[in-house]
Amino acid sequence: MRSFLRSAQLSAVIAFVAFTAFSQQLPQGVQKVTAVEGITEYSLPNGLHVLLFPDQSKPKVTVNMTYLVGSRHEGYGETGMAHLLEHMLFKQTKDNRDVKKELSDHGADFNGSTSYDRTNYYETVVASDDNLKWALGLEADRMTGMRIEKGLLDTEMTVVRNEFEMGENSPGRILEQRVLEAAFSFHSYGRTTIGARSDIEHVPIDRLNAFYQKYYQPDDAILTVAGKFDEAKALAWIAEMFTKIPRPARKLEQPYTTEPTQDGERSVTLRRVGDNQMIMAFYHGPSGTDPDGAALDVLMGVLGATPSGRLYKALVDNKKAVGAGMDYDGMHDSGFIQAFVSLRKDQSIDEARDLLLKTIENVAAEPPSKDEVQRAKDRILKNIDLALTNSEGVGLSLSESAAAGDWRLIFLERDEIKKVTEQDVLRVAKQYLKSSNRTLGEFVPTTAPERVDIAAPIDPAVRLKGYTGGEGVSAGETFDTSAANIESRITRLKLSNGVKVVLLPKKTRGGTVVAQMVFRFGDEKSLFGKQQIATLTGSMLMRGSKLHTRQQIQDETDKLKAHLGVGGGLNSANASIETTEANLAGSLKLAAEILRQPTFPDAEFETLKGQRIAGVEGGKSDPQNLAFVSIGRHFAAEYKRGDPRYVSTPDETIEDLKKVTLADVKQFYQQFYGGAPGEIVVTGQFNKDEVAKLLEQLFADWKSPAPYQRILAPYRKVAPEDTKIETPDKQNSVLISAVLAKMSDEDPDYPAMVLANFMMGGTMSARLVNRIREKEGLSYGVQTIFSAPTKDDAAEFLTFTIAAPQNTPKAEVSLKDEIAKTAKGGFTAEEVAAAKAAWLQEKTVARSQDQGLAGLLLSRERWDRTLKFDDDLEKRVAALTPAQVSEAFRKYVDPAGLTIVKAGDFKKADVYKQ
Repeated sequence: MRSFLRSAQLSAVIAFVAFTAFSQQLPQGVQKVTAVEGITEYSLPNGLHVLLFPDQSKPKVTVNMTYLVGSRHEGYGETGMAHLLEHMLFKQTKDNRDVKKELSDHGADFNGSTSYDRTNYYETVVASDDNLKWALGLEADRMTGMRIEKGLLDTEMTVVRNEFEMGENSPGRILEQRVLEAAFSFHSYGRTTIGARSDIEHVPIDRLNAFYQKYYQPDDAILTVAGKFDEAKALAWIAEMFTKIPRPARKLEQPYTTEPTQDGERSVTLRRVGDNQMIMAFYHGPSGTDPDGAALDVLMGVLGATPSGRLYKALVDNKKAVGAGMDYDGMHDSGFIQAFVSLRKDQSIDEARDLLLKTIENVAAEPPSKDEVQRAKDRILKNIDLALTNSEGVGLSLSESAAAGDWRLIFLERDEIKKVTEQDVLRVAKQYLKSSNRTLGEFVPTTAPERVDIAAPIDPAVRLKGYTGGEGVSAGETFDTSAANIESRITRLKLSNGVKVVLLPKKTRGGTVVAQMVFRFGDEKSLFGKQQIATLTGSMLMRGSKLHTRQQIQDETDKLKAHLGVGGGLNSANASIETTEANLAGSLKLAAEILRQPTFPDAEFETLKGQRIAGVEGGKSDPQNLAFVSIGRHFAAEYKRGDPRYVSTPDETIEDLKKVTLADVKQFYQQFYGGAPGEIVVTGQFNKDEVAKLLEQLFADWKSPAPYQRILAPYRKVAPEDTKIETPDKQNSVLISAVLAKMSDEDPDYPAMVLANFMMGGTMSARLVNRIREKEGLSYGVQTIFSAPTKDDAAEFLTFTIAAPQNTPKAEVSLKDEIAKTAKGGFTAEEVAAAKAAWLQEKTVARSQDQGLAGLLLSRERWDRTLKFDDDLEKRVAALTPAQVSEAFRKYVDPAGLTIVKAGDFKKADVYKQ
């Protein structure tokens, strides 16, 4: 499926809203271009295109600026330049605006990303005229108005280089990069977006600035505004702010390199430290405007879906591999089709390779059936239908389709997928999945090459001529996300078995509804030694029930247009549902069936067990995994193996997994699983009386045979420790520090520590982030986390930093120094005031997300709390003084008491010598 339709690989998706035409005249020079399903496109005289689509159902607004420049536009010696500029546009404007500070001060959810064909920047803020004007003004300043200077580049270059180094730790990512390099002889799609290390380190500032001045112009940009806003006001502000930027005099030339037809199999072998084997196969495919795209999306479902896909059945079900999948990326120019297989060390890579190629390239011998095609279409269209109800990530998703040629392609492809037949799928399989069009891990010459000619990209204007789109998605109500309003709308009740239920009905976009539930069981004694048995039990639930096989469960969720997850852990079972009002009852019934009537199929158990072992093996050389295991074991050292609070080593986990039998899993389910005690939350568009009645029918008679008793985790004083872990051949290292504090979330100092954590590492303008990333350029990622329990008293303050191994000692010195300075000197009045405002806005935005709101209500209901707790917490945070925050940090974060763990290839870097 094309990248802009893949919900699994994108952090955001699009929304459609009902279009209301402006009754007044458009601003001078602004012209309406087109409108599809509520999204209206305008153009400005300087070439800027604007997409507006209001969504009154959520109190936030997203501003996204997409520049139609990516790694495709880079020449030799300037690889990674678009990505480097992405970072630079978060620095300072020519009139000295601090971009990251302003974003943090406004409590914005923000980011930027670079791809092959585009770069984009977005910020989501609480909906208000002031916030929207600020966001639009910021993007106007970032267009042509940034400081691209050597001093700023010097620190940001090292941050980007560290991001490059982070990617170097992943064998899968590097294998993909190497295969692309082999698959494309000339086209820039064969070069990674992040670029070559040498180009990142040595790019001349004048060349970078020239790139910026060439592409970051109004005639190469698309501005998107989505959310709760007044269209007329927004368009007037946009015209006022952006028409001041003139259309550049230069002629914008597009890359003209066309990849020649591949004329034989190509191969590449990657040899690096790692724990699992992997195979990748790439086939050249058509561009994002090609009519074959819809059929290829469906073909990817037939071959690559889990668990219904042919690759999964041939490789995973037959125990030849632990994972398999397939995808198609339709981009501006001719793209590619990708298949992957992951294996454990003890599985045959030769046998897996043969099965992979046979399954992919012999589709003609076993044409796709009507059921296979319909199943793939149902799943794709379900994901699209659910995506169309969510306006939060619209900018990112429209960025992808715009980069491919036109933002309306997303709608066109949805409509074309509905029309795909088995014959269409077979045709594209024959057309593109040929051995001569393949790049794999070996080279096999042939005397009779069979070539695949890829059609040139089609003009979007031709493809979309006369296209008007379908019906828009129903709009939701204007919903106030204050704690008080949410509480006024809630109904609380109990099922006959004592399960607590929270119902929050409201009109939502597309009639969506979210349900989450948790059921608890067992105690410290009864669960001793059962960690891996419990984990496998929970993971087996979705793999077969009394009435549905694993495949039938997936098919049913597709028919119900639902995202459904059911699982369990050591002392609880859970379910999560996202669907529409019409399908809520069916989704709840299916979740109840999976929870209450699992069958634990033998073949599925062996597959799952192998996957889990492979996953643990894959982390044995990963610095981040090893560092977190190490620090976890340090703080849990008093517990013996088998205790629910014990932290196992990877080898211990593998040993325990290998011992688990299917009989153990079935026995664990019978001994522990049941519905009470527990909590259920439903929020969104639904009939509360009908849902309450249905929940009683489904769960009221379900009780756990094993009484639940919370496993205590009390505070204990732990001596600090400094640990170094060597991970050979890993170019990125991890630095973690942590300290325990005696505190619960009811402690008087809790609000002060929440805000102190926010100022230390909770935003892009936080102290540690500003120093280690922004000023010193040592790290791509710096973060702090503070957590405090409700009933126990062991809180934790943790810092997480990545860096190149040679830079880790410097990052550690800076980390310790900044914490010590803060403990001694405290926080300033200015930063406390800014942090309070940003933190409070973040909380408001967070409650507008139905999944997050359901999770919040679920966690509060467990402890018989209402959102008054959150309202009180926000008031307490708002009332904090700098002295109170400083004193709390000083009290609970002792620089000398930090436990530190660092993992990386320090021997090669020649640092941390003994």
